[in-house]
Amino acid sequence: MLYDQMAETVPAKSGLLPSSAAEPAATSLGGLRSFGIIGLSIFAFAAVYVVSLDVTEIMLQRHFADQIERALRVSPADGPIISQIQFRIGQLLRSSRWVELGEARISIRVYGADGITPLYLDDRFIPAPETLDPVASLKEAVRLLPASYSLEVSVPPTGTLAIAMLVSYGTILITSLFFYNRAVTARESRLLEATLTARDATAKRTAAIAEELKEVRERLSKVEPTERAQAEEIRELQGERQVLRGKLSDLADREAELRRSAVRSIELDQERQALEDLLEEASGDLDTKEEEIQNLQDRLKSASKNAREGRGGGRTRGVEQLTRRLRTLYRTVEFDDRVIQDLVSLRDETMKLKAEEGIKRLADDSELASIRRKVGGLPPQLSIYELGFAGKGRIYYSRGRNLRYRVLLIGAKNSQKTDLEYLSRLPAG
Repeated sequence: MLYDQMAETVPAKSGLLPSSAAEPAATSLGGLRSFGIIGLSIFAFAAVYVVSLDVTEIMLQRHFADQIERALRVSPADGPIISQIQFRIGQLLRSSRWVELGEARISIRVYGADGITPLYLDDRFIPAPETLDPVASLKEAVRLLPASYSLEVSVPPTGTLAIAMLVSYGTILITSLFFYNRAVTARESRLLEATLTARDATAKRTAAIAEELKEVRERLSKVEPTERAQAEEIRELQGERQVLRGKLSDLADREAELRRSAVRSIELDQERQALEDLLEEASGDLDTKEEEIQNLQDRLKSASKNAREGRGGGRTRGVEQLTRRLRTLYRTVEFDDRVIQDLVSLRDETMKLKAEEGIKRLADDSELASIRRKVGGLPPQLSIYELGFAGKGRIYYSRGRNLRYRVLLIGAKNSQKTDLEYLSRLPAG
């Protein structure tokens, strides 16, 4: 009984150890995945920062464009045009928090209606007429208005606004990587604890095996040396002990790399169960098909016997019986008269049986019948398919007018040319 217990326990325990061979690869993949996540996070940080600068510049461009358009709406009644424009734009830049706090760089150039006369050039001072009578002011307004402008807005990377965005995104990145690192560390700790538990369990089992082996040795010391069967079992146990010690050493070296893959085991078990169900179903279908083939063979032998008993006028009766039998058994298939003649002209009883088996698959619309090929070399308006049987046999069929399928012709590979000529002359539909 002790031998039986060790024979059951040792292989079961040794079966757990080889799975550790895949752990270094899993560890390498985990390290590469962590490195990839960190690299992707840094890349996303840089991309978001650059895109944010571009979006900020676009929004500031629109904002200052609206402000400048309002600033250029001046009236000659309020004074010289140049002075009003310079004052309004200067006030706009001085009061803007984007320029004062965000350190955005704004380049504004305003020209008169002719596109040449400068009205405002960044920070340069453009002198304006000191005194103008109303008529001269009006002429100046007519000559200079409506004014045109060019605007360039940029957010320098060293500016306050860019640095604020950089610090914000950096804070988010560092916080995310911190929590991700904590999650990875916790997961590795759990795996390490599981590895240590497995190692301790293996060590305990090895110690138990050693105790059992010691007991066996004590028992064997009392038996006669002629009992070779027991001595052989001792040698086997010693070999198993050496194997377990070697595997225990390997497990101790890889204790930080072991991974448990329970989910994969469950999936493999489910897949095995599904394959067993499919195999059982296929076996049942095969038995059914074999019974049907045997019935068809019996019918064909009976029909052949009747055909031999009555030649001549019996041949016509055999054709009628075959026609009635086919159209009675296979109610979802239409048969042309040419098909009956082709079946009768088949000399080989096996060929007849295989042909009728193909017709049955077609009538049942089984998965085997769905593996069909469209016949080529025919007029485009004809949709005719072929179903092979017995290696060289061909069943040519199409969609039926009233039923599911219509069998047009039964031929072979050596009569393919003649069969295609006959099929090409059939009317469409």
